[in-house]
Amino acid sequence: MKPLLDSIRRYGVIAAMLGGVSPLAAFAQSIPLPPPPTVSVNASASTSVGNDRLQAWLRAEAESADATTAASQVNAAIAKGLARTKGTAGMTVATSGYSTQQIAERGRPTRWKVVQTIIVTSSDFAATVALLTRMQEQDGLLLSGLTFSLSPTAREQAEKSLTQQAIRTWQMRAQQAASALGFESWRPGHVTVQASDAGRVYPMMRAAGAAMSAEVAPVNAEAGMTEVTVTVTGDAVADTAKYVR
Repeated sequence: MKPLLDSIRRYGVIAAMLGGVSPLAAFAQSIPLPPPPTVSVNASASTSVGNDRLQAWLRAEAESADATTAASQVNAAIAKGLARTKGTAGMTVATSGYSTQQIAERGRPTRWKVVQTIIVTSSDFAATVALLTRMQEQDGLLLSGLTFSLSPTAREQAEKSLTQQAIRTWQMRAQQAASALGFESWRPGHVTVQASDAGRVYPMMRAAGAAMSAEVAPVNAEAGMTEVTVTVTGDAVADTAKYVR
């Protein structure tokens, strides 16, 4: 062992004289330093926001021994609904889900069933509810469902405020964690900010058939609230140079 140490010292002196690095110093430099202590910190902020957008699904359906006849009936009902909706300010409408199906049942003649849906979107709840009632009474449409949600503008405003709250809470918790571990200061590592919400859906009972009574009870709808949450998750990296003993 002693000859080996003597050789290392001798080479170290020579390396130093030549301006190089001794084997012991090179060996020490090759050892990676341990990473600084890191704490994973989570924080979130939530609020309930009144829903300001309504979407309604209305369908027209018809059955007939002739597929063309059924299609004509559905097309006429959808055309009435589109015309009525397009004439109402503040509403948008789109068609969806056109289908034609042959129905064969034992003991009954083969028949065709045609269905098409229109989607109405609006922020004027009172006007939309009144319109939906008229479309059922006068246009032969069936209300399949209602959904209340936040408009992009309302969601963006809520998330902007919540993001600031969540970040401040995250910073406070990071400082608390660093102090509890004995470190005077810290720096943020990888941090993610994520927004989430849970919309409220009001399903409507599906009608038994396409036939409608002369009068339809007014549609009852309550917009409700949507809870918006912003969560901040990230690493608080302790400053080892300012460790408090």
